[in-house]
Amino acid sequence: MRGLLVAALVLANVASALLIVRDRHEHRQAFIALTRLEKARDDLNIEFGRLQLEQATWAESNRVDQVARAQLGMAFPRTEDVVVVRR
Repeated sequence: MRGLLVAALVLANVASALLIVRDRHEHRQAFIALTRLEKARDDLNIEFGRLQLEQATWAESNRVDQVARAQLGMAFPRTEDVVVVRR
């Protein structure tokens, strides 16, 4: 009877140890995945900042004016071409 109790306790101890090893392995895998995701997030934040800067550069009024004049042939109307419509 005593030998059976000792065997059961040893078996429970081994099972507990194996479960701890499995849980630590899963924890390490989750931490590695978290680290990868944080790096991807940081890379995306950097790219987003670059894209915001590029958008601000392309949207500057002098850039729009330059493209309108050069590529579309647009110009500000002369004073004599402006007509004021009153109601």
